[in-house]
Amino acid sequence: AGGSVPEYYERIRGNGGPNLSRFAPSLSVTMCRLLWTRAQVPFDPAPHLNTFAGIARNSAEYQGHGWGCAWLENDTWQVYRDIRPIWEDDLGQFGQTTLFLAHARSAFRDEGVVVENNMPFFDGEQMFIFNGELQGVRIKETGRIGAEKVFNYLKRFDHGHRLDGIRRGVTVIEKRTRYLRAMNLIMVDRNASHLATLYSENPAYFQMYRGLVDEVDVVCSQPYPSSGEWQSIANHTIMTL
Repeated sequence: AGGSVPEYYERIRGNGGPNLSRFAPSLSVTMCRLLWTRAQVPFDPAPHLNTFAGIARNSAEYQGHGWGCAWLENDTWQVYRDIRPIWEDDLGQFGQTTLFLAHARSAFRDEGVVVENNMPFFDGEQMFIFNGELQGVRIKETGRIGAEKVFNYLKRFDHGHRLDGIRRGVTVIEKRTRYLRAMNLIMVDRNASHLATLYSENPAYFQMYRGLVDEVDVVCSQPYPSSGEWQSIANHTIMTL
């Protein structure tokens, strides 16, 4: 039926752990690695995941606190999460798709390392991946970790036009944050993908990149080392991909 929320299938492998939602006046979030891929015709995500795993493994920040991915299969979201580092998993297990996103996690202070905290987060309609660090955030929102609180907070500003809502929400978060070291996020539904990238330091780590790799449109935390034509995404960009 039109407007109905699609079913989705989720596979989780990990150690379990508490699933707590709490109110907090401040939050800090994490310096992870992000990948988004899309094409007009189905493609195999394995080459992209293998390259992304190498990027995560060689990162200046440890990215081994688990990982997750999501993709569309017959217009239905599939979600997979594992507590192992991405480079230790079987990355050839996923079928062809036209939309695939992944997240490798670097947990804040090595805390909350349970598979339930791995992104992508999903609310029944939107997928969400994030990296960055926010210090002294004066907002109240529910969520297990800082990234989930940002996701839930941004949704408050979505009144029918998602990109405008993200712009409004990001502006408020900026104003209510003592120091925004970086905030990179991608929000995806079946019809559209939106990106926001902001950072105050270390562009070598936090800048996002967009490239074309074998007819696949790619956004990643770093350019692929040996393939694709890449352009950096300017700081303070909020856009539809």
